[in-house]
Amino acid sequence: MGSKQSHEAALSDLRRFDQSLPMRLLKAHEAVLRAFIPHLRAHDLSTQQWRVMRALGETKTLDISELADSCSLLRPSVSRILQNLESRGITRRRVCSDDSRRSLVSITPKGRKLLAQLAPESEARYDYIESCFGGRQLTLLYRLLDELVGSLNEPPPEFGELPGEKSGRALR
Repeated sequence: MGSKQSHEAALSDLRRFDQSLPMRLLKAHEAVLRAFIPHLRAHDLSTQQWRVMRALGETKTLDISELADSCSLLRPSVSRILQNLESRGITRRRVCSDDSRRSLVSITPKGRKLLAQLAPESEARYDYIESCFGGRQLTLLYRLLDELVGSLNEPPPEFGELPGEKSGRALR
């Protein structure tokens, strides 16, 4: 069998692009974000900045690695986001007293005030999504997504090392 034929055979075994799980999840992600982006933009916030604010709003302080993991963002992205939020007085960063290599990040009173201001708008968008999709369906979706993430935390041995496996950020 020629190289062209083997390529064609391999492609014929590949599931349709619109049936790929990453594409389906990406389309769902984009559909959900369409409900949130206008109200975030009205407050000059990106979705990533909002994630950082939300994560910090639920804790006193996090180091940058914990914050990156919590928000599913890369450390360099978190650093850039924090520079912007710090310049606006929304977050503050300080050196850890136990380990000067670590930076601890917290949300400021101004940041908490902004979170409180955005919370009702954010919850209204969740209510909208629930009204469109259904409360039971949304609860089921959360459960299924948690199960999917949990089941994929350890790739099967026959896959070997997956791209990005060492950093825990494959295909993000």
